[in-house]
Amino acid sequence: MAHLDNAEEVARIDSKAAAKIASNVQDYNELVHDAAEAAHEEKAMGVMESIRAYPKAVLFSVGISLAIVMEGYDTILLGNFYAQPAFQKKFGVCDAEGKCQVTAPWQAGLSNGSQIGSLLGLQLVGWLSDRFGYRKTMMGSLALMTAFTFLPVFAENLVTLLMGQILQGVPWGIYQSLAVAYAADVCPVSLRPILTTYVNLCWVMGQLIAAGVLRATVERTDKWAYKIPYTLQFMWIPLVLTVVLLAPESPWYLVRAGRLDDAEKSIMKLQGKNASSESARKTVAMLKHTDELEKTVSAGASYWDLFKGTNLRRTEIGAMAWLVQQFCGSPLMGMSSYFLIQAGLPTTQAFNLTIGQFSIGAVGTISSWFIMRWMGRRTIYLVGQVIMILILLAVGVINVAGGTPWAIGALLLCFTFTYDLTVGPACYSLVAEIPSTRLRAKSVVFSRGAYNLAGILINVINPRMLNPDAWNLSAKSAFVWMGTGLFFLVWSYFRLPEPKGRTYGELDILFEAKVSARKFKSTQIDEFGHFNVAHQSGAAVVSDDSSEKKSEKGDVVNTLSYTHA
Repeated sequence: MAHLDNAEEVARIDSKAAAKIASNVQDYNELVHDAAEAAHEEKAMGVMESIRAYPKAVLFSVGISLAIVMEGYDTILLGNFYAQPAFQKKFGVCDAEGKCQVTAPWQAGLSNGSQIGSLLGLQLVGWLSDRFGYRKTMMGSLALMTAFTFLPVFAENLVTLLMGQILQGVPWGIYQSLAVAYAADVCPVSLRPILTTYVNLCWVMGQLIAAGVLRATVERTDKWAYKIPYTLQFMWIPLVLTVVLLAPESPWYLVRAGRLDDAEKSIMKLQGKNASSESARKTVAMLKHTDELEKTVSAGASYWDLFKGTNLRRTEIGAMAWLVQQFCGSPLMGMSSYFLIQAGLPTTQAFNLTIGQFSIGAVGTISSWFIMRWMGRRTIYLVGQVIMILILLAVGVINVAGGTPWAIGALLLCFTFTYDLTVGPACYSLVAEIPSTRLRAKSVVFSRGAYNLAGILINVINPRMLNPDAWNLSAKSAFVWMGTGLFFLVWSYFRLPEPKGRTYGELDILFEAKVSARKFKSTQIDEFGHFNVAHQSGAAVVSDDSSEKKSEKGDVVNTLSYTHA
């Protein structure tokens, strides 16, 4: 489909791919003309201009991503309940001194219950979203969440609690895929890093709210110490459902379904008061051109297609990017209260520090929106991993040397800020941008599935590392995560590309041309061929001319030479 001119470092589409696209559309010249103009206009828009052009896209993406706030809230509860005295007394095993602990096997089983349910939900969402679209799939998952939340609220034993975790995990798995995919589908290039990484902020917001609720109930000695946090899960469902009912379907989904008129209507609903049918038509042409471009590589859109041709490389990047999150040391944040108590802090102070931890995480994620525009995804990933490895080394050394647990707590705050400034948010941008648009939902499903499988392994190991009745490594477990972090740092350096500022069509060409990960940023793209895009009097102009356009200073102004058979 594409080749790389090494002399010029320009990735081009070959004539066979162009001919194949031309054979599949009614008016090839008009399609490429409109697509080229729309792509140029989208790339030229800054952040504020994009917000003004697509205010409803921002609103609906932010609203649907609130489902992740619900998930972040729900999933953080259990790991910190292990440190709550009332929960320990109800569901744990007490020794002769009256100290109670949920046993390590049950901790692993309960934590893995949601992971197993999420894996099931992830397998369902790929098929459901292809068949029914994003909106109907999200509505169904919210209905399931309403029913399944009753189980943990009224649980009186560990078995019922485990069933609740498994069944709640099903809609959580659906949220994990759809929120990211919808954000990537509806926003222009300049908003992609913000709206996709906003998903990480939603996680942090949910965790912060949960930490506050847990701190407010930690000193209660009755059953409501853990029933109140579980009951509050219901508050998110009506809010998210209202947004889903008002939101339009993904225009990418409609284009793939051949519903081009509906795709234009969807884009009109995503745009602001200055929306025009002409602009929507050109945007749909860009989506259609990218879709046809991807069909020249793989006509199918099944899970098997994730492992064919260059899609295999894209699948590897998506899965490994999410695995970096799991193995960089983040499990210590998920069980932070329990971790800090085992490190020597009093229970109340451990919960106080957890609130501070997630507050700092929120600041980190918001800060990443500005830093990512400057550094890009690849650089921020590499820098973040290096800093986290150094922090984990310091945590382990302090514990071995018998240092104060407050120093370990302070380092955990630094770790959380670094994570939520770098790897945490950048991952969501990468897993949404890297796949082809035809396989995006399935790629996110597969990558998140790999993340959840790793989570199952971690949920078996992590409680044993921290539990005083098991391995009792305490803060020395930081050395384990430092080792895994080093491995993924090496992978990131050699395999993680930079998608910053690229349209989805440009990314398709870069992957098909087999451009090295370290050259993604510098390689020029030749996407639309003899339809050139230049700026004249501040407006985008498309012309049928294969010669290079130069400014008065002699610089190339974006010449696109598509070899048309």
